Amino acid sequence: MSTYLADKAENLTVEGPSATFTYRRMGPQGGVPLVLLQRFRATIDWWDPEFLDYLAADRDVIVFDNVGVGYTTGEPRGALDGFAEGAAEFIEALGLAQADVLGWSLGGFVAQRLAARRPELVRKIIVAGSGPTGWVPGAPEASEKVLGIMAKPDADLEDMLFLFYPETDAARALGHEHFAHVATRLAAGGPAVSETAAQGMLAAIGQLLAAPFDEVKAELESIKHPVLYANGLHDVMVPAHASYVAVQHLADATLLLYGDAGHAFLFQHAKAFTKQVTDFLAA
Repeated sequence: MSTYLADKAENLTVEGPSATFTYRRMGPQGGVPLVLLQRFRATIDWWDPEFLDYLAADRDVIVFDNVGVGYTTGEPRGALDGFAEGAAEFIEALGLAQADVLGWSLGGFVAQRLAARRPELVRKIIVAGSGPTGWVPGAPEASEKVLGIMAKPDADLEDMLFLFYPETDAARALGHEHFAHVATRLAAGGPAVSETAAQGMLAAIGQLLAAPFDEVKAELESIKHPVLYANGLHDVMVPAHASYVAVQHLADATLLLYGDAGHAFLFQHAKAFTKQVTDFLAA
């Protein structure tokens, strides 16, 4: 039996113009809630409950599935603007005047596009394991192995460990712990990301890779919110170099790097990173 409070959070629903959103809410309510935006090919069942428990210890935390993803109804989106519009629709459907947003991986791109397009809805932004909304000069390209795993509808544990954790014994052991943490929710048999929704996510990522850097830079410069950028130095999916470039073009940014971690640094260092998030949001 799971000992994590996040595993006991019930599914709730709220109606939006284009979907019935499914979400979970944890922690004490009051103040500005923290809304989490999920990665590629993941639903709310994939959030690590230990990470959520740390975040929600003294903060209102909300996780949700975007339009057409997992538990949420509607037609899956196929562009970054569509995902950002879905996030805005969800925040407004909950009746929130404003939210802090934490986006991991694809969710980090969505968080920045949301802040650029609907700045009044966002107070502060955490971009985790992600980068600016386009490829940046000097960044290494993703390897064929990474691209091949991303295209697979049935990536196995070894695939996921390769994408998310460095190939060291210590990091892989923590990776196994992370996947054990999410096993409780996954074992309940909730909906996976459909292949239609996954292809829409891939299309959005492809559009990002094709974006001219002048457009990427202009979007970064338009974001005036406080931003915490965080990454693992050994991220094989979104290189830490992209984070370094991004903060040079943001008006109010802090960069945090974990030297022994990769794409899933936020779960590998869950307690330390959530302390950084809490301090950033409280400042």
